Amino acid sequence: MTTSHALPDHDGPPPVRPAFSAVTWKEIAHLVINLPEGIIGFVYAVVMVSTAGGLSVTAIGLPLLAVGLFLSRQWGRLERARARSLLGVRIEEPSPLPGPRRSGGFFPWLWTGIKDPVGWRTVLYQLIRLPWGVLTFTVVLTGLFVLWPVLPYLVRLLANVDRAMVRGLLSPSVDLERRIAELESDRGVVVDTAAADLRRIERDLHDGAQARLVALAMGLGLAKEKLLEDPEGAAAMVDEAHGEVKLALQELRDLARGIHPAVLTDRGLDAALSSVAARCTVPVKVVVDLPAQRPAEAIEGIAYFVVSELLQNVSKHAGAQARGASVEVWRADARLVLRVSDDGRGGADVSRGSGLAGLAERLDAVDGVLVVDSPEGAGTVVTAQLPWRDRGGAGRG
Repeated sequence: MTTSHALPDHDGPPPVRPAFSAVTWKEIAHLVINLPEGIIGFVYAVVMVSTAGGLSVTAIGLPLLAVGLFLSRQWGRLERARARSLLGVRIEEPSPLPGPRRSGGFFPWLWTGIKDPVGWRTVLYQLIRLPWGVLTFTVVLTGLFVLWPVLPYLVRLLANVDRAMVRGLLSPSVDLERRIAELESDRGVVVDTAAADLRRIERDLHDGAQARLVALAMGLGLAKEKLLEDPEGAAAMVDEAHGEVKLALQELRDLARGIHPAVLTDRGLDAALSSVAARCTVPVKVVVDLPAQRPAEAIEGIAYFVVSELLQNVSKHAGAQARGASVEVWRADARLVLRVSDDGRGGADVSRGSGLAGLAERLDAVDGVLVVDSPEGAGTVVTAQLPWRDRGGAGRG
């Protein structure tokens, strides 16, 4: 017996499939939209720049330019969103411009808006998009009817040019954005450091000199009451108050030295660091090799406090085996270099969150660097670098 099987019918039409992939169709959509987008952006950029330029001799010209550049920024935001959805290009948004309050007033805000590099790059993007949009629209529209077999390759080539254009003109500057982030972080460090210093000064005044002066006032009041009844007792109390006055004066001098020592202002780093070294519990050799032109007061003050803190660490943590320490200060091109070393027990580590971490943050706030070399049992060498700025605003060396 013969069994027959029905054969599949191959004469029917094949299943319907899209001619191009979804990515290609998105690229086609992007390239077609380039023309209306280019017309609108070109007209806006030309009108904005010409109007603001023509009115620049009046009071509204520059504010109009700043507002126009700000609106161009928003145009760039829309273009980044279109490139993200149709071309798959993910670009970070640039940092927003600060408002008038954060800029320090109207005129600083105005100047920041006028010289905004993101806004100007977006204007350039708007100006070149019109001829580019005409080209992409013409090629894609023609290709849909004439160049169908090679259209995906043409579309990919044009879309890659578009991707490069978006990345080149609408991306934030990597170096600039990184620098802005660093400055924002450094500003926070400076504010926190200043607040901590104010709290320390307030605590030292309250717990030290203020408490001693209160006790002194009470003692003098008791001595005044006993002056007629018990002159000898009153005299003893006055002598005790005299000793308290000396101690209070010494505490105030130490506090003033901690804020900004007079010897640093009058005689510079060499004398100030020698004074700090004399108070260290181990012998310290100080070598300062600086030009006659002193660094800016802020840099000089930071250098003083860094060395002072490092020598305090030597006294506290170097251990009984430390026999000596050294402080070296010199200028290397546009940097002020400090090196504090000791032959103590070593083991210092910035990552432990000690005072060294605070010093590193304070130096980083002024573009400085702190390097610690402290192997266990082999002493510690701490090198700090600060930017050299000439005193009196003369600029960098």
